[in-house]
Amino acid sequence: MRKVVVLAVRRAAVMLCLVVLSPAIGATALDDLREWLVGTRSVRADFDQTVSGMSGRSVKHAAGSMAILRPGKFRWRYREPYEQLIVGDGTRVWIYDRDLNQVSVRRQSQALASSPAALLAGPLADTAQLQRDFDIREDAAGAGPRWLTLVPRNADSGFTRVRLALADKVLHAMELTDSFGQVTLLRFSHWEQNAAIDAREFRFTPPAGADVLEN
Repeated sequence: MRKVVVLAVRRAAVMLCLVVLSPAIGATALDDLREWLVGTRSVRADFDQTVSGMSGRSVKHAAGSMAILRPGKFRWRYREPYEQLIVGDGTRVWIYDRDLNQVSVRRQSQALASSPAALLAGPLADTAQLQRDFDIREDAAGAGPRWLTLVPRNADSGFTRVRLALADKVLHAMELTDSFGQVTLLRFSHWEQNAAIDAREFRFTPPAGADVLEN
């Protein structure tokens, strides 16, 4: 169970970071997302995450904070249910599990290649690739945030659907459904857009004595 949750946590974290770091989509129905992405160089926020199975039963809860510095750098810290740190320095992704005193590291391009996140990491002006690989639509308007749905055209992407909730040009939530029907929902709070963030936050040195696994 811990392994399943860890994988879901990692994939959701990387996916969200790359959405925030991604290009503007450029479709009329997505103007709020487009404007926010183009105008955002850095972000700090807290998040609350739940992972549910096909039945809808909650499997696991997690919470923490994140920081993002465009282009390509991110830092996710999970406080609950156990401490875990994920750092993308622009070249490599470091995953540190404090309880296991273990570090996993791999090239950032390799770490993202198995999910739609890789398609969201292109240059700011490049929207064609995203639109070629995803069917993008805006859900019917209702009370609260507007939901946008991205459905990958490639059945081997690992996700069947990614949904984003926006209100007042801010990303409030993100929902990812994987090929096994597992749903990861992240809700965000305390957004600080274009906050001053020291680039040193996105550097990682393995703690003394930690096992380092390179893939």
